Amino acid sequence: MSLKWLSLLLLLQLTCYFSSGRCGKVLVWPMEYSHWINMKIILEELVSRGHEVTVLTSPAAVVVDVNKSSTIKFEIFPTSITKDYFDNFVKQFIEKWRHATKDSLWTHLLKIQNFFWKFSDIALKLCKDAILNKKFMTKLQESRFDVVLADPVIPCGELVAEILNIPLVYSLRISPGYSIEKFSGKLPFPPSYVPVVMSEFNDHMTFTERVNNMLYVVFLDFWFQMFNEKKWNQFYSEALGRPTTLFETMGKADMWLIRNYWDFEFPRPLLPNFEFIGGFHLGIILHSLYLAYSFLPQLSEFQYLYEIKGPLGDFENISVLWKYEGKKPDTLGPNTRLYKWIPQNDLLGHPQTKAFITHGGANGIFEAIYHGVPMVGIPLFADQPDNIAHMTVKGAAVRLDLDTVSRTDLVNALKQVINNPFYKENVMRLSTIQHDQPVKPLDRAVFWIEFVMRHKGAKHLRPAAHDLTWYQYHSLDVIGFLLACVATAAFALTRGCLFCCRKLANAGKKAKRE
Repeated sequence: MSLKWLSLLLLLQLTCYFSSGRCGKVLVWPMEYSHWINMKIILEELVSRGHEVTVLTSPAAVVVDVNKSSTIKFEIFPTSITKDYFDNFVKQFIEKWRHATKDSLWTHLLKIQNFFWKFSDIALKLCKDAILNKKFMTKLQESRFDVVLADPVIPCGELVAEILNIPLVYSLRISPGYSIEKFSGKLPFPPSYVPVVMSEFNDHMTFTERVNNMLYVVFLDFWFQMFNEKKWNQFYSEALGRPTTLFETMGKADMWLIRNYWDFEFPRPLLPNFEFIGGFHLGIILHSLYLAYSFLPQLSEFQYLYEIKGPLGDFENISVLWKYEGKKPDTLGPNTRLYKWIPQNDLLGHPQTKAFITHGGANGIFEAIYHGVPMVGIPLFADQPDNIAHMTVKGAAVRLDLDTVSRTDLVNALKQVINNPFYKENVMRLSTIQHDQPVKPLDRAVFWIEFVMRHKGAKHLRPAAHDLTWYQYHSLDVIGFLLACVATAAFALTRGCLFCCRKLANAGKKAKRE
C-alpha cells in the first residue's frame, strides 16, 4: 500500500478517535444462527462507520465464526459446553417444536416448555462461565466499552452491561407471548386487537378468537416460562450483590431494536424506546440467475416434490431453483436445479421472478416484500406460521399445510399467486410501504446505537411503567379506591334514605296517635 493511502487511513483513524463522540467501542452478546446473521449486518455497518466492535463468544458457538471476519474483534471465554452439544440440542429443539405445531397452542406450549428450560440452563451455564471468569471480566472492564448490544433471547448481555455500568441496546425479532417485550420493556399488548404470537390470529378477531386470545395471554403470562426465572434471578442477585430479577435487569435496556415493520406487522402501540428496523438486511441486488426461485427445506415430508416435472408442467417456461442439501433425486424435473446455497435476496430481485415458496422465515418474507414477489408459504415452526398468517391476511401469500399438502395443492397455489393479479398488487403495495421510509432501517438501527453512545443512555425515553408495581401498572389500586368510594357513598346514601324513611314513618305514626 502506498504512503499516500497509509497516511489517509491514519488521518481517518485519528479523526475517529478525536471526534466528539462519533466513534465508540461496542460490546456484543449475540445469539446463534439467524439471530447472529442479522446482528452481524448491523455490526459490519458499525465497523464501516469507524466504531470498534467486540463480540463475546465461546467454543460452543456454531455460526459465530471468529475466522470469518477481519473487521470484527472477538473475545473468547472458555466453557465446558461443546459446539456439537449445543448444535445437536438446537436441532432436537427445532424438531420437537416442528412436530408440536400439529397440536393446539396449549398442548404445543406444554410440550416445548421443558426444551425452553433446557435451553435456559445452557444459556445460564454460558453466562456463568463468562461472568464468573474474573480475568475475563477484568479485561472487559479495562477496555472501557461505550455500549452493549445484545440479543435478549439468550440472556446475559444485560448483566454484562450492569456490571460494566454502560448502556444497553437490544436487537430482537420476537419472543413467545411477547414475554420479554412485555415484562422487561413494559410494551403494552392490548389482547382485544393484538393477537398472541403463534395464535395465527389477526388484528380483527371474532368474539371467540378474542376469548381464546385472552386465555392465551393468561396462560403465557402466568404459566409458560421462556426462561427458568428462579435460577436466573438467583444468579443475577448473587452476581450483583443485591436482590434483583432477570426481567428487572433486562428492563434497564435503553433501546430496543425490533426486527419488524408495518408492512409485516399489524398496527399496535409502541413505546419511544422501541424502534422497528425490519428489512434492514435488504440492499443492492448484486446479480440474478434465473427467472423463478423457490425454497423448500430438506425434509422427508417433501419427498413427493422431487418429481417436480409433472406438477409444474404448466410452468414449462419457468425455472425452479431449490435450496437443498443431500443426494440429488433421480426423478428431478429438467426445469429444476438444486443448490446448497442460493443468493436468495438477489434472485427475488430479478424482474422476472414470479413466486417464492417459503417456510415463512422473517428474513425471506421481508425480502419478498421488498422486491414485490407473492408467496406460497409452508411454515414449519416457531413464528413461521404466524408470519405466513400475516401475509395471508394482507393478501400477499397462500398458505399450505406441511402435513396435508399434495402436489396438486402446490401447483394450484403457484397458479393462484402467479396468475391472479390480486396477490401481485397486494405485495407491491407492501413493497411500496417498505421502500417509502425517510431513513433506511439499517441507518435507523445504527443511529440509535450511536445515539445511546453519545448520550450515555436514553433514560429520557424509558417509560415510568418500570417504576410501578404490577398493581399500580394496571391501576388496580386506583380502581379499588374508586370502587371503595362508590361503595361508601352508596352505603351512606342508602343508610341516609333508610334513616329518613324511618323518621317520616315515626312522625306519621305519632301524628295519628295525637
